[in-house]
Amino acid sequence: MDLSNMSVGDLRNLQDQIKQEMKKREHQEVAKAREQILAIAQSVGVPLKDLIGTGIRAKTGSVAVRYRHPDNAAQQWTGRGRQPKWVKEWVEGGKDIDKLRV
Repeated sequence: MDLSNMSVGDLRNLQDQIKQEMKKREHQEVAKAREQILAIAQSVGVPLKDLIGTGIRAKTGSVAVRYRHPDNAAQQWTGRGRQPKWVKEWVEGGKDIDKLRV
């Protein structure tokens, strides 16, 4: 297929057709894979949910607070994730983060 003779409009139309065809084929391949997996599970007598699992982890409770602002007890941080602004300012001010530890 010679694309050099096609107009920009024709190329965009072709691009849209390609995207639609790709999406259609991806769905077909996923459906085919599901059928194959189900057939394998049935052939060995294993329920599909046991084979795949739920993939959902149980939520473990909340994390304990590790740092608290000495002047404002409402400002607290677990030590996970990005440092809150007040912790960052504390450290940048030359103060030791261990003084915030609970």
